[in-house]
Amino acid sequence: MAVSKTRELLVDVARQLFAKNGLENTTMNDIAREAGKGRRTLYTYFKSKEEIYYTVIETELRRLFERMNDVAQRDMPPEDKIVLLIFTHLEAVKEIVYRNGNLRAEFFRDIWGVEKVRKNFDRSEMAIFRRVLNEGVDKRAFDIKNVRLTAELAHYFLKGCETPYIYGHLTTNVEEIHTFVRRLVRRSIGHHYME
Repeated sequence: MAVSKTRELLVDVARQLFAKNGLENTTMNDIAREAGKGRRTLYTYFKSKEEIYYTVIETELRRLFERMNDVAQRDMPPEDKIVLLIFTHLEAVKEIVYRNGNLRAEFFRDIWGVEKVRKNFDRSEMAIFRRVLNEGVDKRAFDIKNVRLTAELAHYFLKGCETPYIYGHLTTNVEEIHTFVRRLVRRSIGHHYME
């Protein structure tokens, strides 16, 4: 098995164990045993359980980035693309949190640790928004004076919406949220004010 395949296996097994048992109740021995590897192999790749935990988060964020990048490359109107990026992000984060079961509580308890891991993703996500916003400006669909700031605000807006979206604290149905976001995008950055 190639080095990267072994590492991927260890990360995937760790994610499953963390999701099932939580971070605190999972040991390095558990991960090695479940992966069918020795402790020595595990420690070759990871110094600690926390390092594996942060690698699990990085892996999940990489998947989220790939989904958003796929949206950014689609051939569709820029306004629709921005809206789809927003909901792709929110739905993917929700899926990640729910797929990881008992890891959810740790994710929210260790928000500052997660923030450190998220830095690269955050920069990449802002770059995606800049790319799509610039595309909209080039196509004369958007009237934006500061694309960089608009991309940053879109990113931070999304981060602020993650927890309420995940836990269903938004007090309206999904279709109303979609309609509102579509209007918000069109009215705040678009030339066209059609509903």
